[in-house]
Amino acid sequence: MAEERERLEVDVAIVGGGPAGLAAAIHLVREAQRRGVEPPAVAVLEKAEEFGAHSLSGAILDPRGLDALIPDWRNQNVPVEAEVSQEAMLYLTETGQYKVPWLPPMMQHHGSFVVSLQKLVAWLATQAESLEINLFPGFAAVALLREDGRVVGVRTGDRGIDKRGNARGNFEPGYEVRARITLICDGVRGNLSQALIRDAGLSEGKNPQLYNGGAKEVWRVPDGRFAPGRVLHTMGWPLRSDTFGGAFLYGMQANLVAVGLVAGLDSPDPRLNVQERLQELKTHPYIRAILDGGELVSYGAKAIPEGGYWAIPRLAVDGAMLLGDAVGMLNSMRLKGIHLAMESGMAAAETALDALAADDVSAARLSAYERRLKDGPAGQELYKVRNFRQPYQKGLVHGMIHTALQFVTGGRGVRERYPAVEDHHRRARLSEYRRPAPATPPYDGKLILDRMTDVYHSATRHEENQPAHLLVVDPDLCRTRCREEFGNPCEKFCPAGVYEMIKAEEGGVKLHLNFSNCVHCKICDIADPYGVIFWVPPEGGEGPRYKST
Repeated sequence: MAEERERLEVDVAIVGGGPAGLAAAIHLVREAQRRGVEPPAVAVLEKAEEFGAHSLSGAILDPRGLDALIPDWRNQNVPVEAEVSQEAMLYLTETGQYKVPWLPPMMQHHGSFVVSLQKLVAWLATQAESLEINLFPGFAAVALLREDGRVVGVRTGDRGIDKRGNARGNFEPGYEVRARITLICDGVRGNLSQALIRDAGLSEGKNPQLYNGGAKEVWRVPDGRFAPGRVLHTMGWPLRSDTFGGAFLYGMQANLVAVGLVAGLDSPDPRLNVQERLQELKTHPYIRAILDGGELVSYGAKAIPEGGYWAIPRLAVDGAMLLGDAVGMLNSMRLKGIHLAMESGMAAAETALDALAADDVSAARLSAYERRLKDGPAGQELYKVRNFRQPYQKGLVHGMIHTALQFVTGGRGVRERYPAVEDHHRRARLSEYRRPAPATPPYDGKLILDRMTDVYHSATRHEENQPAHLLVVDPDLCRTRCREEFGNPCEKFCPAGVYEMIKAEEGGVKLHLNFSNCVHCKICDIADPYGVIFWVPPEGGEGPRYKST
């Protein structure tokens, strides 16, 4: 579009209004006040319609990050559900369960809190507002602005473009948000962070990032079924021994229970579907007894970065830093990352203040962020579990053996750095994967639900008359080679039913995108075996509208 774009100039632009971005914004202002200097002008861009609407997590909050960010938060009206009061790990078989007799300290959650991440992020946004930080919900950043090799801000997406790329009557060009420093915390497989990591070679010499796919439902159950603060994790069934993952149930207020399942996207099974496996989990007698007679409140899905310490890319370039889930700030052993995202935001904020004071936003100056982060509690925690996830690429038993070795060697195991293979390279072709297809759960419309019922409860919404935000650069490959070799796994791995092979008028089949179903999980961008699917933001404000998640 040739229209001239409006420009907003700030000291610091923050892309992504999750825990990392909001922690960075809050700490920028509060730390400047503590230092007795004028707080920088800060703008936080969030693609969701409201802060928190795209925030999905388990979620258990380790309070360490919030304690550092807002020390008196316990005296404020913070929307935590309950402190963890009881927890257990179960090994499931198809009809039975066995309690793991001992939980290692690293996997215990006493002192942590069950939270709705959506509510917590919305509350953090109010804290940022009280500091007069500029918040821009509904603005999706679609491109980095660069001059002479330096990041100088971002461009937000145009609004009002039809599916053919033409301007509609409500067309509005995107904004240029110019900044001395840009903090990119656009989440798992973020469009800007991925482009910068690729273009600047920030992952050279690092392990590839590994991902889990997760699906979660929130249920309202009969009174007394599952107490607030009760935490239950499971391993084993319904996942096979060649697939990393497990399930969880977290007790919340108002008789709500969060139930979710996560599975490694490095599974060799080309037919793996996390939404279906979540439904199968609910057929287990132990889980059914908790949820039966309840009511589904909400559904969501997301990819989870699990590559760990060795997969974290370089974190700074001229004019920009990378934060949070965008770079894998998650402890895969604990499946916890909210506190780590906050700590990355605080470390980036302190580095940004130093750089602004020195009038030096070079990569050399901003690289102090990486040192600050890795020398701090976040880096120390991740280093202790640096080799946890990689050995599970060779199966459950192999992974558990190496986990035990790591417990007795301070996280090292048999070598200082375990290698890893990129997720989609682990997927087997149908001719190679001899195990039968997983059973389709017996949908009953009450407890065991199909994908469209779940998607309805994500409250996702997209304007149909706009370009699809899921780009398939070689759709012909879908009906030929991918169909023959993998059986069109996109129809399975998408937990929202976006990808569908339909009859073509000229005969055979073709790919059809139900992009309005998309819950922005990014699984397709990761699990596609040929690397031809790319997720980019739709118009700002669209996508899921998570509540109590």
